Amino acid sequence: MRDLKGYANHYPDVRWPGDARVAVSVVLNIEEGAELLLSAGDERNEAIHEAIHQVEGASDLCLESHFEYGVRVGYWRICELADHYGVPLTLNACARALEATSWVGEDAAQRGYEIQCHGKPPVGWHTKSSASVNTRRLLVEHGGFLYDSDAYNDDAPYYVQVARTPHLVLPYAFVRGSDFAGYVIDAFDWLWEEGARQPKMLSIGLHTRIIGRAARVGGLAQVLQHLQAKGGVWFARREDIARYWLKEVPPR
Repeated sequence: MRDLKGYANHYPDVRWPGDARVAVSVVLNIEEGAELLLSAGDERNEAIHEAIHQVEGASDLCLESHFEYGVRVGYWRICELADHYGVPLTLNACARALEATSWVGEDAAQRGYEIQCHGKPPVGWHTKSSASVNTRRLLVEHGGFLYDSDAYNDDAPYYVQVARTPHLVLPYAFVRGSDFAGYVIDAFDWLWEEGARQPKMLSIGLHTRIIGRAARVGGLAQVLQHLQAKGGVWFARREDIARYWLKEVPPR
């Protein structure tokens, strides 16, 4: 059953660590190696990369090259920038991508990043496209997941009842495009004002092959500079946010 009411602007009376106004989760999507390719034995080629175009009946070398950039160059550039600002990342990783680029998982573990969806074991889940009506039930039955991010309907964590069990949801948001920095900064500044009264959370979704380009990564640097200068921010992995919410706002 859909919950169209939510908190009705009566958010839990809880403060983030350090009395921060906004919990900021920076999520790096690892998809390279999981894209649909005829050359990999899939039934068709992926249709969306830098452009929306599908090559039928033959390998799409342009598409393959765009995805390769993300793991060859973009990943390392983004990680160096995040580490420079002391921002921990959550990797939203496709299992097939990590199978093709195992060194990414190994490097992320060494940096102390969270690997969402797939790890040893993972504690969070986010479906690449649209979750099924059974996804949350399966996560709860599995018993090892703290949260899922298959929702885009709020600015703070919340609980849902799944098979008579309280289950934590950390809403997610996609942020991308040529106006990346302006979009994120505008969202953060608004949540920062609201965060003086209510706990707020901002998700920043990144793609290695997109923001990792030299012409775009400056937008990420601009965002991180702004957030740190503004203050009142808790940069955290999604696992850390989930554990904190479970402790401070336990399900009823």
